Amino acid sequence: MAQYFKIHSKNPQARLVTQSAKILRASGVIAYPTDSSYALGCCLGEKTALDRIRQLRQLPADQNMTLLCRDLAEIATYALVDNATFRMIKSMIPGPYTFILRAKRDAPKRLQHPKRKTIGIRIPNNPIALALLSALGEPMISISLVLPGADLPETDPEEIKEKLGNQVDLIIDGEAGSLDFTTILDMTGVEPVVLREGLGAADLSPN
Repeated sequence: MAQYFKIHSKNPQARLVTQSAKILRASGVIAYPTDSSYALGCCLGEKTALDRIRQLRQLPADQNMTLLCRDLAEIATYALVDNATFRMIKSMIPGPYTFILRAKRDAPKRLQHPKRKTIGIRIPNNPIALALLSALGEPMISISLVLPGADLPETDPEEIKEKLGNQVDLIIDGEAGSLDFTTILDMTGVEPVVLREGLGAADLSPN
């Protein structure tokens, strides 16, 4: 049965955040809140945990995941970011956006689009998620918590416990989540392209 941590949404308790990071490092899979919907997460190097997420979501092996990062410096470790793209991303983070960027050659293959060699990256505006990333000291693999056959993500941690209590290792209750997804922006061309309009403002015109 999954552990269940009720973590303060504005001032996360350090003890519980540290315990959550320890579960992740032990190849754990967690359900946790973001600034959009609840999500599933695991450590970057834990292939077994990633396979469990794919099985839980019933995803194909080539389904892209998102890399959850703490800051722009971490993004630049895994993706190619020119000056214009850097400035635009900087103006939007932290926030409910997923940026599609060209992956660096040594970026994990499991996170790259097999043909386009791109990677999805985001920095959430959520104190719990950011505290967890800080405790880990590295990015986390993440994907929205949408159960097979559903169109919308899970938002109630108590319901998540009922549905997934035996399939994940930890559920973080950080209050109710949103029904909205992130806005996905393809940043690989000359101009950014909105691939999915979600919680983040999709108007990219300059102020």
